Order: sequence, then structure tokens, then C-alpha cells
Amino acid sequence: MGTNSFLNVLPEMVTFLRVAELGSFSAAADLLGMTPSAASRQVKRLEKEIGVQLLQRTTRQLRLTEPGAEAFARCRELVLAAQGTMEIGQQFAAGPSGLVRISAPKAFARRVLHRHILDFLRRYPEVDVQLIVADRDIDPIREGVDLVVRLTTEPPEGLVARQLMTVEHILCATPAYLARHAAIGHPGDLLAHSCLSLGEHERDNHWRFRKKGEEAAEVVVRGRYISNHSEVRLEGALADLGIACVPAFIARDALDAGSVVRVLADWEFQGNYHGHAYILYPPNRFAAPKCKVLIEHLLDALSASSAERAPPRARN
Repeated sequence: MGTNSFLNVLPEMVTFLRVAELGSFSAAADLLGMTPSAASRQVKRLEKEIGVQLLQRTTRQLRLTEPGAEAFARCRELVLAAQGTMEIGQQFAAGPSGLVRISAPKAFARRVLHRHILDFLRRYPEVDVQLIVADRDIDPIREGVDLVVRLTTEPPEGLVARQLMTVEHILCATPAYLARHAAIGHPGDLLAHSCLSLGEHERDNHWRFRKKGEEAAEVVVRGRYISNHSEVRLEGALADLGIACVPAFIARDALDAGSVVRVLADWEFQGNYHGHAYILYPPNRFAAPKCKVLIEHLLDALSASSAERAPPRARN
């Protein structure tokens, strides 16, 4: 390929990237506004220009070849650079403006992000926000989302990850439930109680605890109500069904109101889904001001609220 011949296949590189990301010529064609046959021809042309096969095609799926994986990484860098170039003008605008699309898990979006986005919109009248509420991992590049909030212990590679806050899981129950049942001073006491657990995986009812100066403890709990949604488990606890494990941010309002109290507050509950809330975005050094100000707003707001409102200690 000649020095400048790559200029002739730039559209083909974009098409190949989208096909590889979506795993389908049809899906990529819909995204790019062309026919599947046209998308297939563009990828074949790119393969001819490069001189290697990039995709293995079967009747069921597409797979990247070894050189295809290398080409995919390079094409992704190219598209990111192009997107950044298109946003350079905003760097010199009078102020942040435009639409920011941000996604977050349902409970976190409702209980945490929403109030801070309202504050942000009042502070930046030229910036609009689309909050996409979804309990699945969204790829910001493939799905055209500017920012993604994810609760995890390991942020994905290929994206910039900024930590918003620690996600602590706690145990809670109503005062009425605790008054009617045996006292709880040690994790082993949970064996005599109804516990509301996740139930997504086989060991979700294996509750692990740690306390300074004490040996770690693990208890296999049982209960009448199991749900993989944290707000549902909290509502089960509020209905006096037992002791629920939930993220602290889910239980915050109920704790403040006294509707529930923490159980085993002096023990650290080590659930399978503890970790941190991260805000993720592509490694684009030409990030638009509209995204920068929202990122900084959320970082400042959540770090301040975490410092001011440590989880309350409560009776057992």
C-alpha cells in the first residue's frame, strides 16, 4: 500500500470497525446507513488492500483473525482521534454547551445521580443531559454514549475510569422485625433469621464478614424472599420479611427516617458486588467541555456527599 493510499480506504476502516464491534454486517449497515452487501464489499476491499483476511465468516457468526484483531485496535484509535478532532471547536467555545448522554444502573441513577444532575442542569443552562437508565454494561463507543457509570471492582480496559464513590453493602432490618426475633451480635446469629439475598449465583447466600481484631466469618443464610434487585430487597425488609443486604446508598433514606436500622454495623459485610462507582469514557484527549464539566461536577458532589454522610452506626 502506498504512502497515502490509506486515504482511499478510510470509509472501509470505519465499516470494518463497526462490523467487528457489532458482530454483524446487517447491524453495522443499519448503523452506517448502507446495505449489508455494501458493508461486506467494503470489508473485502479493505482486506484486499491490506493483503490479509480480517474476519472469519461463518453462517452463525463473525470472528476476528489475528491480523484482524490488530487492525481492529488501530481502526478504533483512528475513529477516536477523528471524533476528538470534530470536537476541537468546542474547546474554544464561550462555554460548555450541547447534549451529554450518560448511562447508569437503575438504582444508582435514581438514588444517587438524579439529584446531582438536577443541580448540574441549574448550574449549566447551556448543557442538556440525557440519562439512560439501564442495568447492563453499555459500550460508550459502540452505542454513542458520552459517559458511562458502572459499579465494579475492576474497570474495563480501553476506557478512562474516574472513581466517583465507594459502594458499601450493609445489612438492615426494621425495628419491628428485630424486636420480635433473637438479638444479633455476631454473624453466626444470622442463622436464626430470615435473610433477603440476591440469588443470582450459587454462593450469593454465603455472607462473608470481617471485623478488626476478629477472625473473618462466613454464614450460609436462608430466607423466604430472594431478589436480584436491591430496591426490591429493601422493600422486603421494610415489609418485615427479614434482614436485607443492600448497597448503603439504597438504604440511606430509610436509615435516615428510622424505618430500618443497620445490623452488625461493626462488621464489614463483604458482598460479591461491593466495590466502587466509576464514570467511564473513551480515552479521548479532546474531550468536549460539556462532558468535562459534568464529570467534574459529579466527582465533586459525590466525594463531598460521601465525606459528609458516612453510614450511620446503629443498634444491633
